[in-house]
Order: sequence, then structure tokens, then C-alpha cells
Amino acid sequence: MTDLFDAGLALGAGGTLAEFNRAGNLDAADVHVASCLGRLAGETDPEVLLAVALAVRAPRTGSVLVDLSRIADQLAGAADQADPVGDTPEPDWPEPEGWRTRVAASPLVASGVLHLEGTNLSLDRYWRDEQLLGASLEARSTPFPGVDGAVLEDGLDRLFRPAPGAGPDLQRRAAATAVLRRFTVVSGGPGTGKTTTVARILALLHEQAPATGGRPPLVALAAPTGKAAARLQEAVRQSAAGLDCPPAVREAVAGAAASTLHRLLGSQPWASTRFRHHHDNLLPHDVVVVDECSMASLSLMARLVDAVRPDARLILVGDHEQLASVEAGAVLGDIVGPAGTGTATGAMAEAVVVLRRRYRYEGAIAELASAIQADDGDATLAVLRGGAGDVVWLEPDQDTGPLREAAVAAGTALRAAAVGGEDRAALDELGRFRLLCAHREGPFGAAAWRALVEGWLGEAGAGPGPGGRWYPGQPLMVTGNDYDLGLWNGDTGVVMTRPEGRLEAVFDRSAGVLACSPGRLGRVETIYAMTVHKAQGSQFDTVAVVLPEPTSRILTRELLYTAVTRARGRVILVGSEESVRAGVGRPIARASGLRGRLWGEA
Repeated sequence: MTDLFDAGLALGAGGTLAEFNRAGNLDAADVHVASCLGRLAGETDPEVLLAVALAVRAPRTGSVLVDLSRIADQLAGAADQADPVGDTPEPDWPEPEGWRTRVAASPLVASGVLHLEGTNLSLDRYWRDEQLLGASLEARSTPFPGVDGAVLEDGLDRLFRPAPGAGPDLQRRAAATAVLRRFTVVSGGPGTGKTTTVARILALLHEQAPATGGRPPLVALAAPTGKAAARLQEAVRQSAAGLDCPPAVREAVAGAAASTLHRLLGSQPWASTRFRHHHDNLLPHDVVVVDECSMASLSLMARLVDAVRPDARLILVGDHEQLASVEAGAVLGDIVGPAGTGTATGAMAEAVVVLRRRYRYEGAIAELASAIQADDGDATLAVLRGGAGDVVWLEPDQDTGPLREAAVAAGTALRAAAVGGEDRAALDELGRFRLLCAHREGPFGAAAWRALVEGWLGEAGAGPGPGGRWYPGQPLMVTGNDYDLGLWNGDTGVVMTRPEGRLEAVFDRSAGVLACSPGRLGRVETIYAMTVHKAQGSQFDTVAVVLPEPTSRILTRELLYTAVTRARGRVILVGSEESVRAGVGRPIARASGLRGRLWGEA
């Protein structure tokens, strides 16, 4: 029986679109947008409208395009397919070659609303973004003129002193590449020294200025979220203190300020995809460094390269094996491409350096991350069963005592700092523990576990009181930019008690803290538990990871790897063996044309 209240059901739709909607291949929004475009262009062919709906669906599920020759097989076991309505049979898919021919003849393609290349169909906006990004990166893949080689070698020798028997110094190579080229990618997992390398790159660039008769470079540090930007700025500042370079250079590196990409580009409150800086109003910076690039969407990266001066250096930093953006594209993974395995040659390959050696942590967490990366379920389970103190595995039938103890200890310490009015101590306590989930809702979701942790804390006298939304020690995350308060998506803070008894929310800033009344906060949520996506760009002493059922469409290798590598010292993983194996063995699949453009690959 049809559920008329099913939000995914396109009521009023008929024919082919209705069949694929009821089978779970299309959402209601896909159907309605395709129908609207068809009416505007005078397109009535049901197979063409099906292709349009699939092109609309693609960005919603993280892809940039749909491959008409492969989509039937891909959706047969898709990790993002909706549930069918009732016992709806799988509809018949069009024959690929004839389907492509009919789409190619559509007025929607002729008018440029859709773009068809081979069997790849995409919406105009995403096609243009890929063209812009690909062309810009290709144009930047050239040497930077006027570099003083002697000064560079001297700086490299001072800043990168090789350890005996350590093998090739990839950090040194990355730094040299960033000085010698207009465009550089520095990729690597947590603890591989990416931000340390960034600080040394900035020192080398400042040393180049007097040697080449130029002024000191104007540097912009940026990241997709406020939290990631703050971590980048602090890491560069700390690294600068130990640099073997002139004091003036050290001071210049330490003084580099970081912002979100939206703030750097000049975000407009009334237009989410338009910025003050673009190709007709370029950024003034000589060097633009962007950290946590795996989190950046195709659209945002296209806006960035459109705004960076052609004669400036662009340095992208991140982990290409982490989760991609929640929006369309897998930009960093596409840019790194085969260079990630060392199998590529050419100008783009010379611009990419992947750091492999971990400096921050070793032990079972590093082994676990490596096993997940290697798609080795047996090795992953062996680490989980190894009994090491820094990796704890709780299967569904086991007591969650270790997780509860960690959550209550962290929450109690946070509340004590908040009640005592110790702003810095409270903000530091935010990095002690975090519970991560794949989903937002449901029994394995962040909302359910957040309520559970609040209940544990309530029993321990450290949770919410009997009434009111706000309470001392409440950990917060901003989920939308607030231009009036100067708070940005991803900023984290704590509700504090002041001497006169009032409550105040404080957020970390490089110059101290930003404080405001909790009542002024708009889009904000309590973060005892949060999704893995929202934890990107952050690290915590202890991370608890709750895995959903193995059939979850969100459970992927990248999600599992990202979750466990948020931990600095301890991982508590909650989930079945089947869920672990499903996560390790299921890579995320996003269709795009950027990798093919840059590397000549499908």
C-alpha cells in the first residue's frame, strides 16, 4: 500500500519517473526538478527525463555527473539509494547507446542546461565548475620564475635536518616543490607533519623575498571551517617557534592569520555561492595555503581558484584518503589521483607530494588506520582484538562501560572548568573526548547517543538541569555562519557560569575568547556526540566511534578511516564484526570528470 506521507514519494508523478521513484532510485526532488526542466524546454521523452532526474540526483549524493552506461549497475547496490515503496519491482533501464543518443538530441543539452560528454551527463553549474578548476590547475602547473636556488638549498638544509636511516625526506621535497612551483599539493594522514611543513614553506618563501629583490609575501591561510582554520593558525604559530631561521622570518611566519575559505573570499550573506573576490576582483595575496582540502566542495574550490592571482602560489593541504565534502565532488582525491600511489608522471605529478611517515602517533591507532586504508578487514579486526590500551573494541553484546567512563570523566571535567569560570581550561577540555557517529538520526545516530551521554552526565551531576536550554559545561558547535557575532560554521564553544550567576557562551579565538549570551546564538547544537563529517578538521585525546548496521549506506572505508584518525591517544570502537568488515571493504564512489581532465583517466 502506498504511504502518502512518504517524503521521498513524488506524488502526482507518472510514467517512467514514477516507476524509478517508487523503486527507490530517485527522490521526490529529483523527479520534480526533472519534470519542471522538461516542461520549460518542451522535453517529453520519458527516458530523457529519467536521465535529467539522475543528473539532478548526482550532486545530492556527492557526485558531479551520472554515467548513463553504468548507472544501472551502480544503483543496483548503491550505498545512497532510497528505500523502495512497498514491493515495487526494479524497473527496466533504457538501453545505454540508444539512451545516450536520445539525450544528445534533447533541447536541454542543446541549450546548455545539461552537458553530455560521451555517456557522462551533468548539470551546467557543475560542468562549468569542473572546467574552471581543471583549467586553472593545469595553467598553474608550471615552475615559479625567479627563485634563488642557493638561498632555497641553504634554507632546506637548515629547516630539514635528516635523521640517520630515515629514508627520503618527503617533507623537504614538499617544501621545495612549494617554493619552485605555482601550485603544490601536500597530502598525508594525521601526524605526518603537514602543518609543520607549511610553517617551513612560509619561512622559505620569506627568505626568498630579499634574495630576489621582492617584498615579503602576503600570505593567506584558510580552511573550510572555523575550527580547522583555528587549528591551522595555532599549529603554524607553534611550529614557527622552533624554526632555524632569522628572527624576523620566524616572527612573520608566526603572525600568519587563518580564516575560513568563505571569509577569505568575502562571503555574501545573501548569496551562498557568490563572493566579493573573483576573477574580476582577485585576492591580493602572494601565497594562499588551504588546509583540510578534502572537506572542500567542487563549487568552493572553483570559486577559490577563480579568485587567486595567476602569479600567486597556491598550496593545497589535506588527506586525500579522508571523507570528501558533504557537497558534490571529491576534489582533493581527484587532484592527487594516481600521484597518491606514485604511478603518475608529468607536471601535475610533480606538484603532488604525499607524506607517509607518521610523527605524532604510532602504536595500535596507526596500525588500525593503515589496515583500514589497505582494505584489509582481517588486519583491521586483528588490531581491534589485540588488546592494546589505545584501541578498545566493544561488540554489540558487550558492556559499554569503557565508553561511559570516558564520556562521564570528560563531561565532569568540562563542567568543573565551566562552573569555575576557567574559560581557557574549559575550551581545552573540549579536545579531551568526542563520540562520533555515522548518522545524525536513528539508534546509531548522533542525536540518540547525545541524549544517552547527557543522561549519564545527569546521573553524575554534570549534565543539564531540570529546565532551560542552556547549562554550565554544555559543549556547543555552531552549524551556520553568524555574521553579527562573528561566529562561523564549525566553531566550538562552552557555556560558562559567571560570578553573578548568569550564563555565557565562549568560543576559541587566536587573540583569546569570544563571549556572548547563549540566547543570542542562532544555529548551534550540543556536541556530546556528533557525525564523523562534522569532526573533520578536529582531533581529540579519546574518540569513541559508533558504527551502524553493516547495511548502512553511509558506512564506508573513508568514514571509518576518518573517524579513527580523529584520535590522538585512544579509540573506543562500538560495532559488530560485520559492520567493521563492511566499512573497510566499501570505498566511497563519487562520479566526476575532474580526475579524467587532470590525469587522462576515467
